[in-house]
Amino acid sequence: MTDTGSTVTDTAALASDELAITTVRTLSIDQVERAKSGHPGAPMGLAPVGWLLFTRHLRYSPADPDWPNRDRFVLSAGHASALLYSLLHLTGYDLPLDELKRFRQWESLTPGHPERGLTPGVETTTGPLGQGFGNAVGLALAERLVAARQNRPGHEIVDHRTWFICSDGDLMEGISHEAASNAGFLRLERLIGIYDDNSVSLDGPTSLAFGEDITLRFTAYGWRVIEVDDGNDLEAIDAALTTASEPDGRPTLIRLRTHIGYGAPHKQDTSAAHGSPLGPEEAAAAKRFYGWPEDSSFLIPDTVAAWAPRMVERGRALQAEWSERLEAYREVHPEAAADYERALRAELPEDWDAEVPEFEPGGDPMATRAASGKVLNALAARVPELVQGAADLSTSTDTAIKGSPDVSRGHFEGRNIRYGVREHAMGAISNGLAVHGCVRPVASTFLMFSDYMKNTIRLAALMEATPVFVFTHDSVGLGEDGPTHQPVEQLAALRAIPNLVTIRPADARETAAAWRVAMTREDGPTTLILSRQALPILDGPAEVARGAYVLADGDDCVLIGTGSEVKVAVAARDLLAAEGISARVVSMPSWELFEEQDEDYMLEVLGDGAPRVSIEAAATLGWERWADATVGIDAFGASAPGDVVLREYQITPETLAETAKSLLS
Repeated sequence: MTDTGSTVTDTAALASDELAITTVRTLSIDQVERAKSGHPGAPMGLAPVGWLLFTRHLRYSPADPDWPNRDRFVLSAGHASALLYSLLHLTGYDLPLDELKRFRQWESLTPGHPERGLTPGVETTTGPLGQGFGNAVGLALAERLVAARQNRPGHEIVDHRTWFICSDGDLMEGISHEAASNAGFLRLERLIGIYDDNSVSLDGPTSLAFGEDITLRFTAYGWRVIEVDDGNDLEAIDAALTTASEPDGRPTLIRLRTHIGYGAPHKQDTSAAHGSPLGPEEAAAAKRFYGWPEDSSFLIPDTVAAWAPRMVERGRALQAEWSERLEAYREVHPEAAADYERALRAELPEDWDAEVPEFEPGGDPMATRAASGKVLNALAARVPELVQGAADLSTSTDTAIKGSPDVSRGHFEGRNIRYGVREHAMGAISNGLAVHGCVRPVASTFLMFSDYMKNTIRLAALMEATPVFVFTHDSVGLGEDGPTHQPVEQLAALRAIPNLVTIRPADARETAAAWRVAMTREDGPTTLILSRQALPILDGPAEVARGAYVLADGDDCVLIGTGSEVKVAVAARDLLAAEGISARVVSMPSWELFEEQDEDYMLEVLGDGAPRVSIEAAATLGWERWADATVGIDAFGASAPGDVVLREYQITPETLAETAKSLLS
């Protein structure tokens, strides 16, 4: 077998691949046994391909896990995390053996499923099956986008690959179909998947519910499929990995037939090896089968341990060679190099928001989706790494970057990604784009369909990735399409996600301010909730960054609105004034940003003692925190013109004014 990129000539002190693979297997068994929970079977079957991939084919630098031109590896089958932790430890990452012994324990670096930002060498948070597959497509797409923007003839500073391991369960999930179709359509030839074809899932054999021909399926998507019939045949695996590394214009799937729980005499090839410890007797029997000391625990032979410094040295050599290329690039293309390094630091260009339009109060009413489109294009003119994609809805969400071509196979210089009607994949691919670096992704669809993306939004928040999700058609005000398209409970669901900032601007001015917040967030995603219907441009400070502010002052009561309902609150204030009641109007575009403010500011905005009434054309759940009474919609909407639907559901100034009066009586 070849050792690509090795800088060490003396291999006498190194263990054989077979011994190292056994070490990976037993470390994985020991982690699960120590924790008394976990998934030992997949690591036992995947150890050979994992070892060969990490020591022969994957380009990375353990001493610098964030080296920009590293190959990316995604364990979409995140339940096999013990495999990944074993490999990271044995190849020199800063993951001490003591952390493997603390597998799945409080504050360990080895959680049950891999988490980005916690464990060195983990590129993305995986576990919900299929999500890592979509992330990998995003990582591979990001590499092509950045290469198209930065590379110059003779100076290819961006030229890495994306590898992933997926399971039967990943390929059952619908998201994998969507993401695979996207990848094949775009011909992402630097994307290589390894399918752990072990014919077992949690409930039993996959034949209970899964029977399609995976080879034909991926061939139909436009992938190259390489089949390896024996997951323990090192020569065949190495040959497959070598072939996959040589692009042929298509993404590649290696269909690798493995034995789940390999070596466990009573649990191999059964679901009993999937999601539970082997147990002491079965673990000892498996070690006996491997020729390993049965009573050993976390044993690493010295000759296996010697691989770690070797891989560190190899990684430093790869990184040093790339650094020389980067320096040559700097000398010939200094401006492009400066732009690349700025994007690597996730810094915005100077004057990045200089072209954002000023929307004058009292100007022509404008849907916030339309205002967002103007702001997005102004930002794109100054921020070259900003790209957008929509689920076949860019004309409706108004997110197209004008003057830029579409991203298409062989042409990655564009900034408009056509996801098709694939919200699941769009979300996961956007997360992959975001965690890759040098790309600022925007993804858009209707708010109703954010439900398709709930898992991906949650994962973005969990791993502090920063995609911007634009959700338009934000209420029953969209009208005739009816309750299937009219969001009601979606705002409450989004607000329940930790570390997600949701902003529902009241007008064009707040929309511009919302985009400034989204572009400057560094530790989590942002959702922008935008209207289809035109809204008046209000006269106020538009202090979106503080979450809420006083739009019009008053003493007797407080009317709190978001989005299109702020204008309703303003009209209700006028009705109350006619009866001698002084009402304050508060615009609250973001609960999360308001929660970050100190108590003095909250009291300054909401007042101290006056009754509060909120109004929002959405579910009332959660408003009890901010208001004494709420005008909202706890039903599914109806098909009719938008103004009729809003009136019938009593999202009106009259209802709001009467509700406020009832609190004052």
